[in-house]
Formats: sequence, structure tokens, C-alpha cells
Amino acid sequence: MYQIAGAAQMKELDRQAIEEYGVSSLGLMERAAQAVAEEVRGLLEGGGPDFIGGAASVAVLGAGAETEEDRRELEALQALAEEKNQDHAPWVGVLCGPGNNGGDGVAAARILRGMGFRVRAFLVGDRRKMTPDERAMEKKLEEAGGVLEEFRPEDRRQMLWLSLCGCLVDALFGVGLSRPVEGDALLAVRLMQGRSPLKRVVSCDIPSGVHADTGAVLGEAVRADRTVTFTCTKPGLYLGEGASCAGLVTVADIGIPHRLIFGPGAQMCFPVGVMGYEDVVLPRRKRDSHKGDYGRVLILAGSVGYTGAPVLAASGAVRGGAGLVSLGVPEEIWPIAAVKCLEAMPFPLPARYEDILRRASSCEGVLIGPGLGRAPRTERLVRSLLEDLKVPVVLDADGINALDGHIDSLDGRRAPTILTPHAGEFARLTGRPLPLEDPLTAARDFARDHRCVLVLKGHRTVTAAPDGRAWINTTGNPGMSKGGSGDVLAGLILALLGQGWEPELAARDGVYLHGEAGDRCAGSLGEYGMTPGDLVERLPETLEAHVRSGS
Repeated sequence: MYQIAGAAQMKELDRQAIEEYGVSSLGLMERAAQAVAEEVRGLLEGGGPDFIGGAASVAVLGAGAETEEDRRELEALQALAEEKNQDHAPWVGVLCGPGNNGGDGVAAARILRGMGFRVRAFLVGDRRKMTPDERAMEKKLEEAGGVLEEFRPEDRRQMLWLSLCGCLVDALFGVGLSRPVEGDALLAVRLMQGRSPLKRVVSCDIPSGVHADTGAVLGEAVRADRTVTFTCTKPGLYLGEGASCAGLVTVADIGIPHRLIFGPGAQMCFPVGVMGYEDVVLPRRKRDSHKGDYGRVLILAGSVGYTGAPVLAASGAVRGGAGLVSLGVPEEIWPIAAVKCLEAMPFPLPARYEDILRRASSCEGVLIGPGLGRAPRTERLVRSLLEDLKVPVVLDADGINALDGHIDSLDGRRAPTILTPHAGEFARLTGRPLPLEDPLTAARDFARDHRCVLVLKGHRTVTAAPDGRAWINTTGNPGMSKGGSGDVLAGLILALLGQGWEPELAARDGVYLHGEAGDRCAGSLGEYGMTPGDLVERLPETLEAHVRSGS
């Protein structure tokens, strides 16, 4: 699991490493540049002949050369295109801002030259604002035979040269950017936004134009194929539009002492992690176990017109390994649920509240909400159960909606509660506007203030615990954006909760496994045609892949 740090935390980590531990700032920059250069080399050399040799023929079409100056310009452009066609060395353009992120780029240009690439580095911005470390790297580049050129968007030959590169390195801005990109920097960003079969973009630390803490795009942003981020990964690489701009993220250790991040008393980094495959471990089941060892869980769901949601939730719980799954539905839809559910045990909800409470109280976990509807009587039932139940509860869909205007029903809980809203449900519950500007902070604040576990569903689902810990999920795909997927997730979380997972881990691991099952579906069925039912069918192989011997 990767540790996450925001812009302020990274600035403080750098300061402590340099001022308190004597780490060389130039050494940090050198190692960052080496990581970027290695990423560029791996991208180009692994991309086939079109990337590394300029095998595709390049031509310049030039009708309308009316003056002698136009004719000479056209000849120069055609000569440049011919040079590219005959040059089998990869071309790399490095676009550098005047800050230390630009210094990383200048150093990477020198290292890439040493690797045999055809490299040109361009300064985008005011040379007078260059940091001392970037000036030092410029001097080393010059000593190696290179030069840091001025970026001139009006120069057609310079723009053509950059357009012919197999890779562009984005070293314009680091994690400190907080205002929209403008001027020549905006033109450089736009140059790196365009996709083509012969061009890739590698960003240093974070794509320029992305807010490091929130993932918001500040006007416009680079769309990278790869991002090499330093020391800790950044929230903006996984949240909001930033997740779509980052491409494949690599975290490079550049020499910040580990004790500053992980040591006793380390306070600089968010207690937030990015989930990875190795972080989810399922224990191997004992040979002499029985169904009672794996949890008795109850689902209260469904209403007229919404018969699929309870069945999908029950299927998610059964496939998630729960020992006994009971499904309580309104009497009107009980015959339908009874026909559809073979492994779960559907029953018509009793008329008496006391009977519902008694049955729910005998379980290790209860899920309330999928397809339940918003009738006033139903919402009162949800709030009463929250106040009276002393077992863990998962609230999904209409279970969450029942809290609208009644958040005190959540605050008064005497047992763990997991909420699984999507952004719209969360906005209604909290009064926040959409889109959510900072979903990570919003999720952590809500979980802390209401002493619950919050699963804020989205492109990169955030799971937040009441103690401030949080996790950003990395599995899942657009094929899961279909009604019913969330019901499967709620059932899976309930199953893990019933089997003894701590609430925050049941939520965290359930989100990861659910997304991985979705990725398996997309791999075999495609994102268009996959269904929530397919997710259920992929859960067994997904869970089995995480069973570890001796766990």
C-alpha cells in the first residue's frame, strides 16, 4: 500500500530531509530525474518500432508559400521532417517550468541524452524565476553538451520538432500549483494534451494543471500516459479528473528518510493509503468449520418495482462467503424474491416492529436499504432500527436516504455503521454541492464527525474510518456504472462484516474485491455488455485469488 501526502505535507517532508537530516536537495532532484528518465526509456523501448525508430513516414504539406520567406520556412520544415524520417534515435522533448519541478526535467534531459536519446529541453516561463537547484542542473546539462532553450510557441520549427517526438516530459509545475495555468504554460499543456500513435507523455510528480490534493483540473491539464511521483503518491493522482490525467502511476523513492514517513511520531503524511492487490488477504478456511462460523447476516431491502436490488445484494453476500443469508422483503414482492433466491433465505417482513428487531438482533450484521423505497413508514422503520440495533449495520441507497434531516439517528448509534453512498446521495445527506471539490477530505470529515465508516463511491472510491484513516481504491472500470452494481457491493461488505472483519476493513476490502471482480468481467465480456449479475459470478474466482496459505 502506497502512502499518500498532500502538497503541504510533501513540502514539509522535503524541508525536514534537507534541513534536519542533511539530505542534499540536488541529490533528491538527481534521483527524481533518474526515475523519470528510466520511465521514459521503458515507455519508448517497450512501445514498438513506431516509438523508438520514427518508422512512420512524416511529411509537411505546404501549399501557399507565397513569399521567399514562406518558401524558406517551408523548406526548413520539410528538411526537419526528413531528418526525423532518417533518424532512428528516439526523440524526446522536455518542457520545464522555472521551479524545482522544472529542475527535475532539466536533469532528466541530461540523463536521457546519456542514454542515447535525441533530447531537447525547453524552459517555459521566466528565466529570472528559476530556482538555484534548477540553475545548477542547467549548468550540468550544458557541461554534457545540451542547452536549456527558450520555449517559443510562435516558432513553427520548434513546434514541429516537439510534435515529432516519441515522448514529451511534463516538468512544468509540481504539487504546489493552486491557480489556473495560463500564458505559454497553457500552450505547453495543450501541446501535451493531444494523443497520437507516435507520442507519449510522462509527467514529473503530477500532471501539470492538476491540483495535488483534490484532483481538480485548474483550467486545463496535461493528460499523461505515465506519471512518476516522488516519495509518496498524491491524492490528486487518484481523485476527480486528476485520476484520468495521471495515466499509469509509479512511485519513486528519491532518498527522503523513511523514518520521516513511517517512523514513530511521523505526522507529515495523511493516514491514507492507495489499495493494491497484496493489501487484501483472505484467510484459508478451516477444514472442520461449519456455516455458523461464517456469519449470520440479514438484508432488509426491496419494494414494489424494485425486486432486483434485494436479490443482487443477497447474491453478493452469498458469493462473499457469508454462512447464512436471510433476506427480508415486503410481503408484496416476497413470491418474486423467493423464486429468484436459491441460496439466500427470503421471508416476508413481519408487520410487528418487535419481530423485525428480534430477528435482526440475532445476526452478526444487517444491511438496510437496497431498493427499499422512500415511503415515510419505511424511513421511520430504518431510523428506529438504527437507534435500537446493537449489531453492525450497513446502510445503502434508501437506507442512507432515510437519514436526510435525521442525522441524529446515525450519531446515536451504539454499534458500528457503514454507509455506502455515491456522490449524489452524499451531497443530499450533507448539503454539499456537486461535483464534490475534495472527496477525500469530505469523506474523512464525515466519518470522523459521525463516528462511522464511509464508503464514498466513485471512479476512485474512498473508504474512510472514524479515526482518520482512509483508503483510495484502484480497481473497477466504467462497465460497472450500471444499476445494481452497488447492491452487489453492499452485500459483499455485509458478508465480510459477518465473517468477523473489522468494519473499516470489511468496507475497504469489499470495495477492492468488488472492483477486481468488475475488472475480470471487463476483461472477458467487455465494459459495454457486462452486468451486475456477471459481477456476482466473478466473485468466487476473485476471492480465491486472495486466499493465502497460513493466513
